[in-house]
Amino acid sequence: MKKNKQAPCRLGVIMDPIESINIKKDSTFAMMLEAQRRGWQLSYLLQQNLYVENGIVHAHMQGVTVQDNPDHWFTLEQAEVLPLHELDIVLMRKDPPFDMEYIYSTYLLEMAEQQGLQVVNRSDSIRACNEKLFATWFPEYTPETLVTRDMERIKAFHEQLGQIVVKPLDGMGGSMIFQIQQGDANRNVILETITDYGRRTVMAQRFLPEYKQGDKRILIIDGEPFPHALARLPAKGEGRANLAAGGSYRGVNLTAREWEICRHLAPVLKEKGLLFVGLDVIGDYITEINVTSPTCIRELDQLYSANIAGLLMDAIALRYNKV
Repeated sequence: MKKNKQAPCRLGVIMDPIESINIKKDSTFAMMLEAQRRGWQLSYLLQQNLYVENGIVHAHMQGVTVQDNPDHWFTLEQAEVLPLHELDIVLMRKDPPFDMEYIYSTYLLEMAEQQGLQVVNRSDSIRACNEKLFATWFPEYTPETLVTRDMERIKAFHEQLGQIVVKPLDGMGGSMIFQIQQGDANRNVILETITDYGRRTVMAQRFLPEYKQGDKRILIIDGEPFPHALARLPAKGEGRANLAAGGSYRGVNLTAREWEICRHLAPVLKEKGLLFVGLDVIGDYITEINVTSPTCIRELDQLYSANIAGLLMDAIALRYNKV
């Protein structure tokens, strides 16, 4: 089907159930508001709405209108089933877990890309760039890091460094992150739990005490960082700074080191079609590169009277020639 380039951009959004989101904090909702403001046609999809029939990726989707009203933030239209490539662009904004169902969804989206769809972030890249492991591509900007399921190897790494953090490769929101102190009597049980007795690969990193000054989230749009970061601060008595773990936040300017990191990453992110990335930095080091469903737009917008979703839609329009 030949698309009418003069028609409004048709934007599909694959996300968590819209009725369950917190619009004050939801970055996907900010994107939807901005797309609607531009006159783009919005379609709402759930991950389970995708399917392939006779070699064509289809989706059960609903037109949606949104409004920034905590009492009534969306209205859904009657559902329709269409080939997914009849949309112009799809935002893949389903939150982790990054499980096999998520991987299957990226396969379907990649098929639809071959049929003419544009996906943000690009489907093969969100599948290939694990948010923990991707950081290890840039060892000069990461703390000492070990990825293994060998408990003895992690113990040797711990003894070398004295204090480490261990975390699963598929977690989010600070879940299942453990600090192991020097001489920690709980080390064995922590490692048995997180590696499932050596059956699950995990990441271990040198502990960065600078997390108390803020685990910073930097948003990068088509290689260009927003010039301010959200410094997430741990709650009293908490070893994690994640907002999902009760942390607070404040806005900070990017440091010279953070600008350097962003410049170094930009060519790789652009080449991989990773238009919207959330970089996590503690002190001088990257700890994660979030590519599936980065957040913190709403918080930074509020702090700096910004429109980060607008910057993203500008980048999408420029890259994919949409008005």
